[in-house]
Amino acid sequence: MSEFRPTEQQAAIIGHKSSAFISACPGAGKTRVMVERARHLLKGGKNGRGIAFLSFTNAAVSELEVRLRADHLLVSPPFPHFIGTFDSFLWQFLVAPFGVDGTDKPARLIPDKDSRTITPFQGGRAIPLKVFDRNNGAVIERQAREMGFNPQGQQARAYATMAMRTRAVAIERGELDFEDARTIALSRCDDATISARLRPALAARFREVIVDEAQDCNPVDLDIIKWLRDAGIPTKLICDPHQSIYEFRGGVTEQLVAFKGTFEHPLSMHGNFRSTPNICKAITALRPTNARDNPDQALGKYRNDETPVYVLSYPAGAAVPASIGVKVSELANELGIAADDCPILAATRASGSRAIGQPPETKSEAAIVRLANAVTDYQFSFSNGNRRAALESLHKAVLSIEGHLVSQPYHHYLVENDLKASTWRPRIIALAQTLRYDPAVHADAAAWHTHAKQVIAPGLLPNIGTINQRLPHHQDLPATLAAAPPQSCPAKTIHSVKGLEYDGACVVMTKQTAKGIIDFLETGVQPANAENAREIYVGASRARRLLAIAVPSSQAARLVAHLATTETVVVSITL
Repeated sequence: MSEFRPTEQQAAIIGHKSSAFISACPGAGKTRVMVERARHLLKGGKNGRGIAFLSFTNAAVSELEVRLRADHLLVSPPFPHFIGTFDSFLWQFLVAPFGVDGTDKPARLIPDKDSRTITPFQGGRAIPLKVFDRNNGAVIERQAREMGFNPQGQQARAYATMAMRTRAVAIERGELDFEDARTIALSRCDDATISARLRPALAARFREVIVDEAQDCNPVDLDIIKWLRDAGIPTKLICDPHQSIYEFRGGVTEQLVAFKGTFEHPLSMHGNFRSTPNICKAITALRPTNARDNPDQALGKYRNDETPVYVLSYPAGAAVPASIGVKVSELANELGIAADDCPILAATRASGSRAIGQPPETKSEAAIVRLANAVTDYQFSFSNGNRRAALESLHKAVLSIEGHLVSQPYHHYLVENDLKASTWRPRIIALAQTLRYDPAVHADAAAWHTHAKQVIAPGLLPNIGTINQRLPHHQDLPATLAAAPPQSCPAKTIHSVKGLEYDGACVVMTKQTAKGIIDFLETGVQPANAENAREIYVGASRARRLLAIAVPSSQAARLVAHLATTETVVVSITL
């Protein structure tokens, strides 16, 4: 790695001994600072105590682990250090060793437990557990509305009763999801007897806990972090509150700012080593009105790069068009940026897919449609991150058709059968290639359907029915299949790229959200739009050299004018 010359702010963090709340702008070099902090702690030799490096995404953990190993600061096995997600830390130290209260069954993590469906009476609609409150079984309005589910009276009570009973039975079996694990972990912290033994044990194991991407915490996480700090373990939180985009799962924003006030030594990093000056100015403009006093300064490799920010104006009355992907590919090519290093980022998969010409995933539960969705998604997934998710979707669809998932959800089946990814992926990758839709090979959707049945039929379980029964035709199939272009920018959700960076990025605002986002950025009012605005901020801050923002034509001029308030050089292009 190149010689590291820390800024004054970075040096203060590297040498800081006690707990601290650290605010870091995008591209502030926080991963490098964490590596140097580890070097600083370990330079005196081994003393038997380790460092816990925690984050909230596998991508962020992976990046930090690669850096630490490259500098020989982390060995295999890493003991006494720990590096992993916050969830895995809770599971290893606060959940698994103690089991689950009320049962002698070993604790098992079932991530998709909330996808299990319940049907409390014959002929009733099968509804997933996630629609019902964990504490009382009441219908969660937002979740129910998305499914068009509105039970009343006795029907609502029947669903609530069954939801609570289903959860109770799962706990009796030791089956936990991440939210269960958090609740149990916090209960261990709150239990005076257990806490009195855990605190000194963890303090003896770890000389410091570093929590990266702390804006992804929820209130329970903050309580557990406070408990660790109060245990006498120096605890450092590194975050950018403006990147808090997990409100839908109880994420914190104002709570995080309040938590900052409980630290004696708040620190900050404002230098941006990732992006060009114009991208830094645009990022500043995408913050709330009261958070633009300290604009980011471009300090890195592209500090003298004068590439403008592009605003791509598309027809206001239409859905997100495929012309966005075409134009972004052209702009990337002009700058010598590889297409796969310039993703199209959107709040939803559907919007991103439309921007690159991929058919939006249909909501049909028909087996052939789910199979076609997964195959198409794989073919349009140009990066490893997206392909892993697409392969899992395809694996789930195939197992369902073959008859393996009749009585249990996907992740439960994997756990029960001890199926590791290395076991099933080779087969599914080969299957994805075999089922690739190609208009030059398949005359139409019906021809592809016939081919799919021939490929999958040999894997059907006995007595499960014929392939025609398991994979019947559906009217939505033709709209689901499409051939991916040979070279195109990948489509990703904004949530999936947190913690990552690319040479280029295009962020998509939809006609449903664009006006509200710009209203919020201009005035700071209408806080209901704050999270949507933070999503655009997160997406834009991934870019190193090329940033484009696609927006409906009705809002394009407003966005250009707003970016100009921070002196961002903007080029507006009409699609």
